[in-house]
Amino acid sequence: MFWDPTMVLLIPAILLSLYAQFKISSAYKYYSRVRAQSGLTGAQAARAILNSNGLYDVRVEAIQGNLSDHYDPRSHVISLSSDVYHGNSLASVAVAAHETGHALQHSSGYFPLQLRSSFVPVANFGSGAGPLLILIGLFMPSFGWLLQLGILAFALAVLFQLITLPVEYNASHRALVLLKEGGLLGNEEVRGARSVLNAAALTYVAAALAAVLQLARFVLIAQGRRDD
Repeated sequence: MFWDPTMVLLIPAILLSLYAQFKISSAYKYYSRVRAQSGLTGAQAARAILNSNGLYDVRVEAIQGNLSDHYDPRSHVISLSSDVYHGNSLASVAVAAHETGHALQHSSGYFPLQLRSSFVPVANFGSGAGPLLILIGLFMPSFGWLLQLGILAFALAVLFQLITLPVEYNASHRALVLLKEGGLLGNEEVRGARSVLNAAALTYVAAALAAVLQLARFVLIAQGRRDD
């Protein structure tokens, strides 16, 4: 956003993000070519897990996009990208099971998920308005208080990223347990599913690191402005 020496703080996050994108791309591509021995598609695997846990009211639907899979707790719908919904690969089953993990979190009242859901409006405001307020505060000294307000707003967006981490890791853990205990995947297949989900989780770690370092950068910029 502002080119100055503090930009070097973002280098670790940029490198981790590139590595995370490489990992998820390579893992998903590889295991998309490995057929699940059960022959189940992602949609069928999700439905089987939901039914075995009594979540008959949760729908599983196909949507457009690549790795656009998500669970909406408001509508009780698991949306799976077309490749995941129709695919019967280990990657498809793993991703679908991960989203059912979120549905199970919602059903059991998993607190981090509830907290993250309540933070969505605040996080959207913080990530959008925060940098803008900081920019105004920097270039209009008479409105310097906006700089502090912008940093506070952006800090809320960072907190959202940090809350997301345990939510995603827990959903992946639940998915792997359910796939193994439900007999949907064998032991060797579970290892493949774990590789896909671990690679996906790394993208959330990279996003959280980027947010934290960006916040640190804004704080340093504000401190430098006060010292001038």
